[in-house]
Amino acid sequence: MKTAFLTIAMAVLTAGAAQAQKMAAAQVPAAATAAFKKAFPTVKAVKWEKEGADYEAGFDMGKAEMSAVITAAGVLMETETEMPVAQLPAPVQKSLAMNYKTAKITEAAKIVTAATGTTTYEAEVTQNGKHRDVLFNADGTEVKK
Repeated sequence: MKTAFLTIAMAVLTAGAAQAQKMAAAQVPAAATAAFKKAFPTVKAVKWEKEGADYEAGFDMGKAEMSAVITAAGVLMETETEMPVAQLPAPVQKSLAMNYKTAKITEAAKIVTAATGTTTYEAEVTQNGKHRDVLFNADGTEVKK
């Protein structure tokens, strides 16, 4: 029984590590840190994570909790700003109410793609004990991954 528990615990920890790996700023490529400093010159405290081939900087700007995804070459890919669920656009809230009736929406964020300026909204949906992120366009249409 103890072995089974340890095996499950290790599998959960390994799965979490595969998604994002925390790292020291010294491990982030200079081009990525330079791009971050250029885009957010007033930010002092940054927490870095490795996201696949890219780097994610987590930080606070004013009262907003934010993150920025930057490539190793220093290209800003997107920014994400946390927001209260109640501030999601009305069409997104309507879509959530229609398509996720029994779900609880626990978190929300506004995502802006740097290259195009396109805005999408993310809602963390909790249903039947499972969490997943769902993306929407401003008009409430769900974005399929």
